[in-house]
Amino acid sequence: MEKISVVVPCYNEEDVVYIFHAELLKTIKQMDVSYEIIFINDGSKDKTLNKLEDMHKLDTNVVVLDFSRNFGKEAGILAGLEAATGDYVCIMDVDLQDPPSLLPEMLDSIKNEGFDCVASRRVSRKGEPLIRSFFARNFYKLINKYSDVKIVDGARDFRLMTKQMVASILELREYHRFSKGIFEWVGYNTKYLEFENVERVAGETSWSFWGLFKYAIEGIVGFTTAPLRVATYSGILVSIASFIYMIFVFGKALLYGDPVAGYPSMMVVILFLGGIQLLSLGIIGEYLAKTYMESKRRPSYFIKKTYRN
Repeated sequence: MEKISVVVPCYNEEDVVYIFHAELLKTIKQMDVSYEIIFINDGSKDKTLNKLEDMHKLDTNVVVLDFSRNFGKEAGILAGLEAATGDYVCIMDVDLQDPPSLLPEMLDSIKNEGFDCVASRRVSRKGEPLIRSFFARNFYKLINKYSDVKIVDGARDFRLMTKQMVASILELREYHRFSKGIFEWVGYNTKYLEFENVERVAGETSWSFWGLFKYAIEGIVGFTTAPLRVATYSGILVSIASFIYMIFVFGKALLYGDPVAGYPSMMVVILFLGGIQLLSLGIIGEYLAKTYMESKRRPSYFIKKTYRN
């Protein structure tokens, strides 16, 4: 019998882990497969770990990886993929915004339609704050315009993959990971299933607007060097504009003399050039910081304890 591994990162999800487990089992029991559910406790500060331990005792197919501290969702996904032993591997959020009911269709598409991966994408952002939706849509437009990989708007981490695709993903060992980009970069035939946005079944999200913004920066820096080119082009344009202005000032001085220059115009030029320089340094610094962290070759996570039968 074929086996499915379900990877589920968790951070402060004590209100929803039992509900998720029950809902997932309803679907899996309708499928002719064996299973394992790999919960990654990402340094939760509530009772998430206690509930996962109890769940492990009741269900021998539940595996729990307890991180030594909070390493982030990307580290949780990586740890789950490395621990998975199934023929197919699924990544899901524990808040049930990823409908388990899609799993049978995902598996059928891989087995009977020749796909290596079946992913999900939201066709609406109903219930999401307007400002978050605005920035999310523009993020996808920006990264798809300048990056080599094309990320589907509304794509989620929720997907079912073959063992071969997972093995390819695990060959990418960068420290700063952006899974949505990695999934597309490794290639393989991918099918997208569309569904309406689903609200959390319980609890509150741990993703703040600032956290999502930083995650978006990770994606842009990790999969395109376009910001570096922006800094270069800005420098070229400012240099050309400065040269033209220099000719203008020189010609004006020859024709009309050299009266005392106005303070406001001088400050405008200084502040403009200073802003361009700081922006360029900031972009270069972002890439330099990523290079510095990658060069340390630190592990992406540490597992304090593993619960596995």
